[in-house]
Amino acid sequence: MTGRRTGRALLAGGLLLTLLTAGCGVRPSAVIIGRPPISGRAQGTWLYLLAQGELVLVLRPAPTDPSPAAALALLAAGPQENERDQGFTSDVPAGLGPVTVTEGTGQSGDLTVRTDAAAHVLSAHAVDQIICTAVAAAAQVSAANTATTVTVVGPDGARGPRACPMR
Repeated sequence: MTGRRTGRALLAGGLLLTLLTAGCGVRPSAVIIGRPPISGRAQGTWLYLLAQGELVLVLRPAPTDPSPAAALALLAAGPQENERDQGFTSDVPAGLGPVTVTEGTGQSGDLTVRTDAAAHVLSAHAVDQIICTAVAAAAQVSAANTATTVTVVGPDGARGPRACPMR
């Protein structure tokens, strides 16, 4: 009889444990509907800064989408204090401006960035920052796409055409 009592006690304990654990879970609910995804264009200017030596896309608040030349002027001004606090840097020299950006003819829409600064002394990171920022700004204000190539022209010659290495 001791074996029966032990078996019943184990069965009762197992049943009690099953009932207790069944009530501890997450209860079913109806489907929870969230908000629709954000759509439309972001307000601001896309700039490519550096974070630990890598290109990073940063949205700088601005009331309107600036031209590629205006975006490059912002890039040449360097990271703002809050961007520096987050570890962003730039290889683009402050003496880059004034800059003019012209769009090529034909379907490619390639861009030419002309500056008074020497193009051949710019670091590889600086050239990538200029190219990617120009392409992003052109895409914000026109139909340019990420395959657009950019040629950086200074008094010492030209660098490019090259596409933005970030896709």
